[in-house]
Amino acid sequence: MMNFDVTPVEVVTREFVAVILAGFGNELLPLTGEHGDEPCPKALLPISNKPMLDYPLSWVEQSGIKDVLLICPSSHRPAISHYIHSQSSSASFSSVHIDLQTFDESQELSAGTCSVLRHFANRIKEDFILIPCDFIPPPSLPLSKLLNKFRTDTMSDGSIVTSCWYEHKSDKQTTPDEWGSPAQPTPIVWDHLSGTLLYVDSPHEVDKNSDELELRMTLLSRYPQAKLSSRLLDSHVYVCKRAVLDLLAQKTRFDSLREDFFPWLCKLQYQSTKREKYATSIRIGIIIHRADDGFAIRVNNLPAYLEANRHFVADTSIGDFTRVEEKSTIKKSTIGKHCIIGKMVKIVGCVLLDHCVISDGAKLDGCILGNSTTVGSKAELIRCVTQAGYEVKDNESVRHEKLDISDWAAQPEDSEGDVEDSTGEEESDEDED
Repeated sequence: MMNFDVTPVEVVTREFVAVILAGFGNELLPLTGEHGDEPCPKALLPISNKPMLDYPLSWVEQSGIKDVLLICPSSHRPAISHYIHSQSSSASFSSVHIDLQTFDESQELSAGTCSVLRHFANRIKEDFILIPCDFIPPPSLPLSKLLNKFRTDTMSDGSIVTSCWYEHKSDKQTTPDEWGSPAQPTPIVWDHLSGTLLYVDSPHEVDKNSDELELRMTLLSRYPQAKLSSRLLDSHVYVCKRAVLDLLAQKTRFDSLREDFFPWLCKLQYQSTKREKYATSIRIGIIIHRADDGFAIRVNNLPAYLEANRHFVADTSIGDFTRVEEKSTIKKSTIGKHCIIGKMVKIVGCVLLDHCVISDGAKLDGCILGNSTTVGSKAELIRCVTQAGYEVKDNESVRHEKLDISDWAAQPEDSEGDVEDSTGEEESDEDED
């Protein structure tokens, strides 16, 4: 009789799951507008010829986290699924398991982060880290730094969240007002000694008193060395206890984490009567990343998108299978894959997505062109953004515009075409009668 030693199966408990949110990106319109019937997902917009989604995925993988819950709108699922299962992506993130889930919403009516988390709470069984698909972290800010801060805080005083804020020193705005404004800092108060976030300015507080911050004396007496800053931006990266989802289930009126939920949590930290109603610790930890320690940015608007592309390109980056004809000049620009750049073209400080065609003699300065944009011969574009598939006519000159297909399609026929219609085909119809 043979004896077989049976080794018990070791159950590996996941410490964290990374939840990456990939929304529509309305602030990046017209780049994120549809190309015909096909969507242009924000998460796949390239930054230095690499999809935006690659940056947070690489960040997660380097931290040792193995499981990612990636949430996107239903209409974006085919394109994002195709990408994450493509050969290039699978090879890059082979150690990460990506669970792609969709949320039914429209570009006109997008759901808030709190609603999305409530919807997927049954898929999040452990502590989690929430990451937007548009945050580009510097090498000097490894995700493990946030995780270690969270571990320390939860062990020492039962902290429920660790948030990450960053300082961003941007040059004077070089994009036109028509593109929209860069992200504005949010005034916050924190305690440097304990690393505790104490106050987050919210739209409600701004509406109530836009000129001053109202801080309770109980906050200042408990944290006498608190610091105030109006120069920090929220990365929207939060390491959270699973208990956060339980609180959100109770607070169904909350829509935004930063604007609704976290300001409420901050108040609970120093209002003992309210804190006693909840059976969990509510301290919010904070990590602050300074600009001098490395370039960090959220690419959630057009000025940030152009800046991020320029940051990662020393001079010019040209994608695979792109053809550049003779006597053309390209400076400080990112050119995507499968583009055709004609003769005597001048391109300065631009981002061209894949499959763009720039005809002979065209000039582009400070532009972002969506996929498959066509620019006619001797056309001139200065600080313009185009929707995928947009066509610029020969000799056309446009400045400081966001150009989308609806505007282009609504343009009246040119005068030359009208003459042909009135003197040609229409008259022939009368002859036939």
